[in-house]
Amino acid sequence: MAPISALLAVLIIGALALVGLSGDGTIWTIGQIIVAIAVVLVLLAFGKRYLEWSTTEFVVTTERVISRNGIFAKNGIEIPLDRINTVFFEQTAFERIAGAGNLGIESAGEGGRQTFTNIKKPNLVQAEIYAQKEKHENRRIDRMAQASSGGAASPSLSIPDQIAQLDELRMRGTITDAEFEAKKAELLRRM
Repeated sequence: MAPISALLAVLIIGALALVGLSGDGTIWTIGQIIVAIAVVLVLLAFGKRYLEWSTTEFVVTTERVISRNGIFAKNGIEIPLDRINTVFFEQTAFERIAGAGNLGIESAGEGGRQTFTNIKKPNLVQAEIYAQKEKHENRRIDRMAQASSGGAASPSLSIPDQIAQLDELRMRGTITDAEFEAKKAELLRRM
């Protein structure tokens, strides 16, 4: 918000100064030069910020969250979905109008908390991360259930048999009670 406000303020002041000042005295010419330099500096700062924004990528996949940014030198981070603890977002009133905001991710990784700025529709990105995280966890439970059954495909087993297998995994400590209950509820909905 501050760069856009600065850009608009300097452009308005610059336009008024350049139009309103007459060129008959040296003071006015120096004033015009100062205003012109200020306008150019603010335009350069805005251009740099726009270039940084346009070269930033933020992607949510089925396995991880990926962010890459940089104009000349690039840096990036990948956060596996199963390491994400909390996702939060912040938006000012102006950012809500513009459809942008900041997104924060707390993970059980080396960085701990990462903040990503100027994300388009951060509330929808937050919801998508949680949806992909849940799907990722369900796929993991399915793979464990399939592996414990000797590689037999789960769909060939009846739903009560699949629940019994999940209960065995829970008893052995392979999956948590919450994972067991979530998968059990999903299987019961299929009946």
